[in-house]
Amino acid sequence: MVNILLAEDHNIVRNGIKMLLESDGNIKVHGEAVNGVEAMKLLASGEVDMILADINMPGMDGMQLLREVKAKYPKIKVMMLSMHDHEKYIIEAFKNGAEGYLLKNIGAEELIFAVKFVNQGRKYLCAELTMSLMDTLLQSKQFLMSMPDNEIDFSLRELEILQLIAEGLTNLEMSEKLFLSKRTIEGHRQSLLDKTNSKNSAALIRYGVLHGLIQ
Repeated sequence: MVNILLAEDHNIVRNGIKMLLESDGNIKVHGEAVNGVEAMKLLASGEVDMILADINMPGMDGMQLLREVKAKYPKIKVMMLSMHDHEKYIIEAFKNGAEGYLLKNIGAEELIFAVKFVNQGRKYLCAELTMSLMDTLLQSKQFLMSMPDNEIDFSLRELEILQLIAEGLTNLEMSEKLFLSKRTIEGHRQSLLDKTNSKNSAALIRYGVLHGLIQ
């Protein structure tokens, strides 16, 4: 069970996120806060595994909360939830110790996957931002430097899923497209991450591009 503290000042948005999260039996919203000050008070219970925090909140905002949590409760994982898609917010969040960064228009499938992925000790950047950053990187000459030939043995199914990840498809969309279960898709995704030693989808796609695995 992943116990989550949800910090979001808009009641409707917070209730919607809570409903999506708790649609999975292994996730529980342990507490709710409207700003960072309330969130820090709730952390005294010691039962929170992860915080999902909006960046823009009155009083103490999400970035301030992130820094406070990492200073006082370093074992608690923090994912930022925001409408901001600018690189500076993403960089600031991860620089200050965030384990994940999600846009508020994220789907339920990806939201739940992100929570479980981060709970395993990894970092996660939502698919939309991953693709946006990849577009930026692909225009950089430094990014397109020569790399040695790939020596990892991938299965045809793994290469197919890697291509779909690069196209921005969610686990559910890949499941429907390939007629495979979501569990099978998650297994292939995890295998790709392990084989390439990638921490997240952005790093995985970068590997695929540099090694000519993505069309």
